[in-house]
Amino acid sequence: MAITFYYGSGSPFAWRVWLALELKGVEYTQKIISFSDREHKSPEYLALNPRGKVPLIVDDGFALYESAAILEYLDERHAQGVRLFPGDVRRRAVVRRQVQEADQYLGTSMEGLLNQVLFRPREQWDDARIAKAREQFAAEIAAWETIATGPWLAGADLSAADLTAYPHLALALRLDKRKPDLDIAGLVGPRMRAWMAKVEALPCFEKTIPPHWKK
Repeated sequence: MAITFYYGSGSPFAWRVWLALELKGVEYTQKIISFSDREHKSPEYLALNPRGKVPLIVDDGFALYESAAILEYLDERHAQGVRLFPGDVRRRAVVRRQVQEADQYLGTSMEGLLNQVLFRPREQWDDARIAKAREQFAAEIAAWETIATGPWLAGADLSAADLTAYPHLALALRLDKRKPDLDIAGLVGPRMRAWMAKVEALPCFEKTIPPHWKK
């Protein structure tokens, strides 16, 4: 039976699960949740995910939310395709650490920029706050030039760390379209640029780009 994947376009947390489903070669059906219509707050959705967020998967009646938990579930339940978490205990620990770093540090460092630039109308932009938020993000993305340990973030192989970090950074770069002088692209160092290119070269990548980004 196919997994049902509940997805919100542009959510970095949902994007990583979509990439995982493709890389694992798992059969799934996708249901796009409309945030504007508040479908994520409907009684039917809350019955499956009381947090009212995306992503969510339902696998043969088993509902699971929280993207990091979903990645581990998919990797343990479906042996085929890319191994998202290595078998070696130390390498697996590094991947888990980087998954946490991507959410707790990289994702969090973007919150000020998202709040100021993406979620506010232009007439409400605060230049001082935007500049401060950019500085915070610049410090974090610079740290990843050292955190990345190989062609992929956790070394020689693609892993859950890459699937977690890439959507965060792609969303940050998206802010340049809304405010070109922000120049988020100019903050990304050579190692991270090369890594992003590797992710974007994955055969499944184009399929998983958020639909509204293609418009």
